[in-house]
Amino acid sequence: MKPKNIVFLGKSIDNYIAGKNGELDWLDMIPNPDQLDMGYNTLMNEVDAIIMGRTSFETVLGFDIEWPYTKPVFVLSHSLKTVPENLKDKVTLLNGNETYVLNTIHKKGFNNLYIDGGKVVQNFLKHDLIDELRLTTIPIILGDGIPLFDVLPKSLEFEHVKTEVFYNQIVQSCYKRKKKI
Repeated sequence: MKPKNIVFLGKSIDNYIAGKNGELDWLDMIPNPDQLDMGYNTLMNEVDAIIMGRTSFETVLGFDIEWPYTKPVFVLSHSLKTVPENLKDKVTLLNGNETYVLNTIHKKGFNNLYIDGGKVVQNFLKHDLIDELRLTTIPIILGDGIPLFDVLPKSLEFEHVKTEVFYNQIVQSCYKRKKKI
């Protein structure tokens, strides 16, 4: 079975994944009285591991909650040298280009990966290494912030798989990469 790299992100209407100071509070602006996971548990059942950047890792550490992931997490960073002691068996630091990172993770037996974090997603897109985009749009225009997309060396075609609407406001669309054979 071919490895798969999946992006699962919340975004604003204007395609920002965080406010200009990293704010994420707007992701919870629509009440979720039924505590719907909006596809998160399905994703976690599909993937073997998670790749995220340093900023996303530090953001999760700042949530003041127990470590939320049961899957192995690979943090891409040039500057981090260690992880907190309580996460040593859950988090691995990697430093290298996208191909090196994927080869290293695949050699460890992890093939279906959740790709998370702004720069990480942008760099994987630049190298045409994303197989699926699962994007959840929150009905807000931030006007500025951390963008989901960056300039790409070439266009990437995706095909629409499905769209779901939660609470008549939150729109989640899934796209699969169309690759030429």
